[in-house]
Amino acid sequence: MKRRYGAGIAVAAGAAAAGLLLARRWQLRWGATAQELAEPLPGDELITGPDLTATRALTVRAAADRVWPWIAQLGQARGGFYSYDFLENLAGCDIHSADRVVPEWQDVTAGDKVGLHPEVALEVTAVDPGRSLVLRSAVPGGNARPPFGFTWAFVLRPGPDGATRLIVRERYAYTRPWARFVVEPVAVIDFVMTQKMLNGIRSRAEQAA
Repeated sequence: MKRRYGAGIAVAAGAAAAGLLLARRWQLRWGATAQELAEPLPGDELITGPDLTATRALTVRAAADRVWPWIAQLGQARGGFYSYDFLENLAGCDIHSADRVVPEWQDVTAGDKVGLHPEVALEVTAVDPGRSLVLRSAVPGGNARPPFGFTWAFVLRPGPDGATRLIVRERYAYTRPWARFVVEPVAVIDFVMTQKMLNGIRSRAEQAA
């Protein structure tokens, strides 16, 4: 009886682990096609051997020039991130997602800062207006080497029937053995926020179109 009970627990644990792996795989590639997952995107060259990559995408029923303005104004004290502001603000981010395109926020160039928090910002490393925006950051570590490097790319590709494919890719490179225990436990939260952001950009661009 004990042996049978133990075998049942092992099977259940194995099934749960398999389910978690499948869910994680789905979250890291939500909405992306096989081609989008495989193709190199702007910013990939900044981290050539990532320890974790997430590529997510959706179709926006609007031309790229209607989608781009919402990407150009991303950031704290700018257009926000079109996600769950109340969750971000629990961490003191002071995010207020815009529902309109603001002309003063449309100029973005390499070297600019895109705020995540009043005291934390990413750096624009590459921008191709109407096509791609690449942000890069390393988590501050004081005098020590940061535990991981990070890139965040927003890419627009032609979609079917005049629509636009919006692709977002995150790449992480761990520089400390324990970095994965910082990054990967929040992967589910990151997925939820990114999914909301993509849908937020889509709804705004489609309404404007």
